[in-house]
Amino acid sequence: MDRRFCLQALGSLGTYLALPAVAAHPEIKPGDALRFPRDFGAHPEFRTEWWYITGRLRTADRQTLGFQVTFFRSRVDTAQDNPSQFAAKQLILAHAALTDVASRQLLHDQRIAREGLGLAGASTTDTHVYLRDWSLQRSGSATQSLYQAQVKATSFGFKLDMRSTQAPLVQGQAGYSRKGPLPSQATRYYSQPQLAVTGEVTLKGQAQAVTGQAWMDHECGEGLLAPDAVGWDWIGMNLRDGSALMAFRVRRADGSTSWAGGSFRAPGQAARIFKPEEVRFIPGRTWQSPATHATYPVEWQVDTPAGRFTVRALLDAQELAGQQSTGTVYWEGLSELRDADQRVVGEGYLEMTGYANPMVL
Repeated sequence: MDRRFCLQALGSLGTYLALPAVAAHPEIKPGDALRFPRDFGAHPEFRTEWWYITGRLRTADRQTLGFQVTFFRSRVDTAQDNPSQFAAKQLILAHAALTDVASRQLLHDQRIAREGLGLAGASTTDTHVYLRDWSLQRSGSATQSLYQAQVKATSFGFKLDMRSTQAPLVQGQAGYSRKGPLPSQATRYYSQPQLAVTGEVTLKGQAQAVTGQAWMDHECGEGLLAPDAVGWDWIGMNLRDGSALMAFRVRRADGSTSWAGGSFRAPGQAARIFKPEEVRFIPGRTWQSPATHATYPVEWQVDTPAGRFTVRALLDAQELAGQQSTGTVYWEGLSELRDADQRVVGEGYLEMTGYANPMVL
């Protein structure tokens, strides 16, 4: 958050999210089950929302690429009672990145606009969010989805079709996903793991066909980080046997864990939802950013009820600066997943926030 509040919140949206609330808003509560296809769409009544897709791609000449595109929606409380059609009641923000593993290079771009006037928007009936010529749209049934993403950035671009191979993975308790010790510190959260990707990537002025796998998260909510939290660590991994692993922890300033959670789902089986005490993130090798001087663990041991795993970044330098949109600096990168015997069993993305400076929500 990138991709995300508590876990994959937006990070700090600068002055926009610092504005005081002017009215009561709905809470995320246990028992409010997700309902599809309605909950594929936007929830403007909540303060923060994002659609976040990451994945690993392979070109025809077997080069490895990583991609990330995230659309954020943010409610601006002080504008809600303004009758003007020009009032910025909702903001739409977007981040996109492409990791070129062979060239050891990360390309990144970002945008921000108020909703309306044909510039940006997010449908409430299904996933369709856009910001000028960047877009993400879903079609299909409640259990079978086709996501189409289009990004035309300054130094790269992609146009991808991502088709579901599994039903949505509903996180937490029927979509109620705790992010802190208070019940109000929660989001509505589901994932779409193991998306089958086909499409085209434009890099260095050349378009090339790609295939791969992707992971999508969609979250929204109203709550804040716990007062002692400075950031979070998160993984979303597509395993090669078709399983899906998500794990996260909310982190204090001293590096200890304030809250944790996650899930594991094997093909054809029900998801196992992790309790906070069942997840451990143990940092390993680190990398220091020459731009921000923040130090990030780029290798982790992650212990879960599904097993002990090692997460290793495929490129250390995957720090993203969102000062022109969300106002946050975070590390978001393509990584591999290894089992207890150090065999590569999957790929996905690792996200780390609050290392350059504490997250303020």
